[in-house]
Amino acid sequence: MKLLLLLSLVALAQCLVHRIPLRKGKSLRQSLREHGLLEHYLKQYPYNPASKYFHTHRSFEPLQNYMDNEYYGTISIGTPGQDFTVIFDTGSSNLWVPSVYCSSPACRTVGDGGGTGRSSTKDDRIPPLPTGNHNRFNPADSSTFIGTNDTLEITYGTGSMTGVLGYDIVTVADINVIDQIFGLSETEPGDFFYYTPFDGILGLAFPSISSAGATPVFDNMMMEHLVDRDLFSVYLSKNEQSGSFVLFGGIDPYYTINGISWIPLSAETYWQITMDSVSIGGTDVACSLGCQAIVDTGTSLLAVPNRALSAILNALGANSNGEVSCKTVSTLPDVVFHINGKAFPVPPSAYVIDMDGYCMLGFEGMDAPTESGEIWILGDVFIREYYVIFNRAKNMVGLSRLS
Repeated sequence: MKLLLLLSLVALAQCLVHRIPLRKGKSLRQSLREHGLLEHYLKQYPYNPASKYFHTHRSFEPLQNYMDNEYYGTISIGTPGQDFTVIFDTGSSNLWVPSVYCSSPACRTVGDGGGTGRSSTKDDRIPPLPTGNHNRFNPADSSTFIGTNDTLEITYGTGSMTGVLGYDIVTVADINVIDQIFGLSETEPGDFFYYTPFDGILGLAFPSISSAGATPVFDNMMMEHLVDRDLFSVYLSKNEQSGSFVLFGGIDPYYTINGISWIPLSAETYWQITMDSVSIGGTDVACSLGCQAIVDTGTSLLAVPNRALSAILNALGANSNGEVSCKTVSTLPDVVFHINGKAFPVPPSAYVIDMDGYCMLGFEGMDAPTESGEIWILGDVFIREYYVIFNRAKNMVGLSRLS
């Protein structure tokens, strides 16, 4: 077995596969809580994760669920390359980053006023909080940039971004994607992006949901034959600060020793699949007649319909806020997701989030329109338990349980 694994790793290294490391940092929720701002923020920005997937306009894509996101990677854009920290988001399809044209507080770097040539101004609405030094793309510094007159506008649950579209070389790991279309933000209103530790977003969903019809980065990788296989895979570490990655063009056999369960997509928009039921302690607690689920790296928690959330909280002995005693975590049962005839358990060590002695369940409720049926979002709480393969060639999701 060890010899076969070694040979597989050698073969993997010789193919057109490219690994980009992700780093696990402190979530926005943790930072806000540490500074006593969490309650104020949640009251000011109530949100419904389902609205990311059910809005009449494809440009609507709320990012409130990034509040708990911890995984970020670095890409570069232009010649020479300008670096940006981005979320690799399987729940959206556009690439965009802040630009020097942006004058919003969210676009400020340390010591400046946000836009080119603008003086610094104080925004009293935004409470003080350590933030990332948001990088901004400067087209004048790239010899390969091609501008357009096309605009991009995406409305979020906590604000919005507007900008222009341009083309340039985008480097992901060691992949150089020539003439990749991307958004350069001009405005990022509101407080949300001010607080986020990442600069922008790189969407990995299907082109059918891409705002302004922009071709997603991975679609260009496939069309330009820059990857060995038309798939990418994701590993998210649990407690470690390093080790997480997105692998473009290949499957790392080290993470598939427990086999791969392949699940066909039910829609080619998001990475959407059909789920049979959800059980706790051998009893169905939700989705008993079947439901839809979206595997989304851009959502940190497990987002479930509000009625299902109540059943789960009751079954796990949590209060209405999802809080449990940290002393009882080891006695809690697995939450089991039944998908395509197989069981995919998530243990309490995965779905209970310990925030320095304060324990809460990694579930959040949402309202989905009735006509859309019941839908769940399998975010990072689920993904951390499985090596996930996003297969565009066969339109399937592969899950391999991690030891």
